[in-house]
Amino acid sequence: MDTLKILLGATVALLLGALAVSYKNAPVAANGAGGTELIDMQRQLQELQIEQDRLETERQRRILQESVQAPAPAANSAEIAAMQEQIALLQAEKEKAERDAETADQEAAFVGGKMLESRDQELRRARMIKDSLVIARIKEWVEDPQFGGFATLDIIMQENVQPGTVLCIRRNTGILGKLRVGDVSIEGAIANPLGSFSEAQPQPGDELILEPPFDGPGN
Repeated sequence: MDTLKILLGATVALLLGALAVSYKNAPVAANGAGGTELIDMQRQLQELQIEQDRLETERQRRILQESVQAPAPAANSAEIAAMQEQIALLQAEKEKAERDAETADQEAAFVGGKMLESRDQELRRARMIKDSLVIARIKEWVEDPQFGGFATLDIIMQENVQPGTVLCIRRNTGILGKLRVGDVSIEGAIANPLGSFSEAQPQPGDELILEPPFDGPGN
């Protein structure tokens, strides 16, 4: 029993050191693979700590149980009753530690599942953006002091571009922002931004797509 406790203590110390290094040197996003590894490490550490508590409780319970089964000659009924009460308390603590371990497993599985689900949704969204057909391209981006920014467009799929059409600016596998088409002619079209561009300004050559039919939370 003592040897097992020593091994568990050493493992807990190693996991604490690894956890500290992870927090200091490799912070990760909540929805990344690294985040899943960190949650798994935290779960293992919690399980080991609960197991240590369970072993200590079990050790104390057995000592008291042996004392009750073979009491010293001087022990009276009051002492035996006190020992039995303490055994009952230790047994209750053991059962609580086991319930806590089960709850920790369920919570870790829930959090890990939500992270995987979020990552899958992001990958699906990126794939849909990447596979969308190019409807038009930005020919020129103009910053007008009076009217603000607007884009002139080269139209690729004329049947999908009419006044009022909203097009998304594709940048790699993400969407930089949106434009609403205004005037349309055989030479192209003019489009105005819907909102601001937080990451970067549109530029010539940027591809315009119809917004994919995203589903799920936040879309």
